[in-house]
Amino acid sequence: MNILLDPFAYQFFVKGLIVATVAGALCGLIGVFIVLRGMSYIGHGISHSIFGGFAASSIIGFNFYLGAGVWGIASALAIASVTRKKLVGADAAIGVITMGSFALGVALLTFFGNKGPAFDAALFGSILGVRWSDVYIIIGVLGLALAMIFFFYRSLLFTTFDPEVAATAGVNVVRIESMLMIVLSLSTLVTLNVIGVTLVAATLVIPPVIARLLTASFHKLLAISTGLGATFGFIGMNLSYHLDVPSGTTIVLVGAIVFTLVYAFKSVRPHRMPKVTI
Repeated sequence: MNILLDPFAYQFFVKGLIVATVAGALCGLIGVFIVLRGMSYIGHGISHSIFGGFAASSIIGFNFYLGAGVWGIASALAIASVTRKKLVGADAAIGVITMGSFALGVALLTFFGNKGPAFDAALFGSILGVRWSDVYIIIGVLGLALAMIFFFYRSLLFTTFDPEVAATAGVNVVRIESMLMIVLSLSTLVTLNVIGVTLVAATLVIPPVIARLLTASFHKLLAISTGLGATFGFIGMNLSYHLDVPSGTTIVLVGAIVFTLVYAFKSVRPHRMPKVTI
């Protein structure tokens, strides 16, 4: 038992554990809307896009959250704008905008060097650089996401399942989608310290996919996915300390193992998945 409790004696671990748990809950919550919209790739894309802002901010010594946040939000809104015009598909828009930004980030760090957080930590996550300010910021973003869902629940439902009908019914689809993209960008930004650029997409996708295997009720999807995300973050962070493996890696592996078990159980008694109900 002492072995399990030992890491709680260290401030850096406690801070990292709080951030990982809240980050998991946040990604699980927002991930439901992303998965149901068939845009699972967008989490991967935005995280890579934010890396461009991370690189630029570290080079000029600018605040990471401000620099990478503005960069990520601009990329997300650009993706939404290009997608709405339907000249190219959403996956193509995500690929061009975000991977171009990621490549720019790598080029900037190669030419000018990294003056900020370690390159590996940005890619795979690390609890060593987590500060109390990071804890407060991620809790604030979770609060913002909850407020968005509470006040715009019906509009989010409409635009998630049928944006064309939503527009006909008077919902400002552009505003709702832009708001969702902004919250998604902020959610991705504040989880990078613990989860890393390369693995954020998995934390957005795995919890809602598992939840979808367990229920067809939309409000239950939100609750189960959020709970699973928080659980994966908590367990994964503890395993990260004991196994000396990057935090993002263990968090995603825990989620992947749970998905495999749930999927295997469901496969034993295969049945047609019902449509999601409101």
